Amino acid sequence: MRIGELAQRTGVSPRLLRYYEEQGLITPSRATNGYREFAESHVDVVLQIKGLLDAGLPTRIIEQLLPCLDKPETIYVPDVTPEMITTLQHEQARLSERIDFLTRNRDAVAAYLEKVLSVKSANHAMT
Repeated sequence: MRIGELAQRTGVSPRLLRYYEEQGLITPSRATNGYREFAESHVDVVLQIKGLLDAGLPTRIIEQLLPCLDKPETIYVPDVTPEMITTLQHEQARLSERIDFLTRNRDAVAAYLEKVLSVKSANHAMT
């Protein structure tokens, strides 16, 4: 598929897809006319990249994580440094905090919605 179709299917702009390519996150093949050609598997990879970026991970960490996402049991880290380990631990802690925050917000919205619906149901029963 061409870059426009991948962009449409993933909600990621062609410009951003080219950036992912520049960062080494995706590697399309090239047609004889020079156009980028993406495989079906690129859809999932781009969505994973998008999710990791949305979570706040920098592309340098995403590049290290991508090989592990399809087969986490096959972890290959060519040059793990103490700084990389510290960065990953920091990112893991930050993501856990964000998950906790989102969970609290979700639960608050659910409780509010439950209350609103019960009041509405009670008001409707009175009429």
